[in-house]
Formats: sequence, C-alpha cells, structure tokens
Amino acid sequence: MNIMFDPPHPGSILRGDILPELNMSVTEAARRLGCSRAALSRVINERASISTEMALRIEAWLGVEGGGKAEVWAGMQLDYDMWQARHKTDAA
Repeated sequence: MNIMFDPPHPGSILRGDILPELNMSVTEAARRLGCSRAALSRVINERASISTEMALRIEAWLGVEGGGKAEVWAGMQLDYDMWQARHKTDAA
C-alpha cells in the first residue's frame, strides 16, 4: 500500500511548531537537548535525520506528556524516510 502524502520531516515540526511555541532559539534548544547548535540546525533544516539518540533527547527535554515520546519522533522520521525512498523508487 502506497502512502499518498508526503509526511513532513520531523525537524520541520521542531522548527515550525515546537521552537516557536516555546519561544526558544535554536541555541537554547540545543543546550537543553545536550547537543551542538550545528547538530540541531542540521536536523531542523532537514539536512539530517532525527536519530534514535536525538529522539530520546527530545523525550527527556519535552517529556512524554509534552509530545516528546521518543517513539513518536523516531516514527515520524521513519515515515518520512520511507516515503522518500518509495517516491525515489517510483520515479526511477
């Protein structure tokens, strides 16, 4: 079964929803996540995937109740990656 929509990169959700909602800069978010600003910047600008480690960091930062469950973030990344792979295969 093909998914008929292009799921968002989870970094775009961090960039467009989470950081503005928290009124937080990338620098401050990176500090709270315990990663470099450059590493977080690559994720939110969709140049890097959310790793399982980053998903766990997001969970520790936002809390499960705050939308930060690691499995959700990892699942969003998997959905994005699978759609991209299928789309690339279908286009070939």
